[in-house]
Amino acid sequence: MVAIVDYGVGNLFSLKSSLAYIGEEAVVTSEPKTLERAERIILPGVGAFADAAEKLSGCGLDKTVKALAEAGKPLMGICLGMQLLFDKSFEFGETAGLGLVRGEVKPIEPVIPKDYKVPHIGWNALRFSERGRADGIFKYIKDGDCVYFVHSFAATGCGESLLASAEYGAELTAAVRSGSVFGMQFHPEKSGDVGLKILKAFCEI
Repeated sequence: MVAIVDYGVGNLFSLKSSLAYIGEEAVVTSEPKTLERAERIILPGVGAFADAAEKLSGCGLDKTVKALAEAGKPLMGICLGMQLLFDKSFEFGETAGLGLVRGEVKPIEPVIPKDYKVPHIGWNALRFSERGRADGIFKYIKDGDCVYFVHSFAATGCGESLLASAEYGAELTAAVRSGSVFGMQFHPEKSGDVGLKILKAFCEI
């Protein structure tokens, strides 16, 4: 069973529907005991980092998610959910994240050309790192496959956790892994067949 963390942030229905399409049992939950019983956890998210972090901690789910991930349970953060995995974000000030992946979340505007629009919206190709080429999360897709992005901030300083980037006037972090913790800046549930294949691979880890 895959548990989708419900903390008031994220498009939960489309994610659950995508998992059902590939034959995976999924439950949307805000119950720590359900997260503990689940084989895998997905942390979705849209909106502002500080607001999401406050909601996650307000539910008491931040400690549960972090403890389960540190114990080795597979966890995937999607979009803002991925950003929450990092040490901190500089979106509207400085806000601490879960600290499960090394790095910081910063605005993309200073690093992309001035004529590029913010947010980065639409389909873009994944560029695998050397580690990403060998990672099982991408075993059903290939370098250059396109996925769907919507974001104004991106992770930096990821080091060896970087699995893939996307070019948008600059190389922006697209996917990371630290142990059993995965982060996808794009939306697998909105990325057609490629996204479904990534979710399928996650469910086999």
